[in-house]
Amino acid sequence: MFGKSYSAKAADIEKKWVLIDAKGLVVGRLASLIALRLRGKHKPAFTPHLDDGDNIIVINAEKVVLTGRKSEQKIYHHYSGYQGGLKERSAKFILEGRFPERIVEKAVERMLPRGPLGRRQLGNLRVYKGSEHPHAAQQPVTLDVASLNRKNARLV
Repeated sequence: MFGKSYSAKAADIEKKWVLIDAKGLVVGRLASLIALRLRGKHKPAFTPHLDDGDNIIVINAEKVVLTGRKSEQKIYHHYSGYQGGLKERSAKFILEGRFPERIVEKAVERMLPRGPLGRRQLGNLRVYKGSEHPHAAQQPVTLDVASLNRKNARLV
């Protein structure tokens, strides 16, 4: 009566390389699309317990856009391990700092499942603040995120 469900094997998985230019893109929308592709949910043979997502390269991470007043109001916390060691940084401070790519990395990391599989999937993400990347040999396919939905990009 019912057919068997298809479950992909580790040997059947085919990973592609995808290049995304983050210039002018909204962080949350970009991160959700990246998380979807890292997990492999865009593929018809999605298997939840395997890392069957694509390898994703994000360039121009310093030029991403936060909507509303998030650049001043969004606070990132980290704890030093000592009493009273809760540190705070605004999103604007991080974007203007040395490692603006961490905004995109953290947004994607928090959209992936926690655990060994989520950490392995996050390892397939490479974020660069400028327009240069060392993965030309992998021949990544460019994905135009701005054309997928008019809300994905902001003209600033």
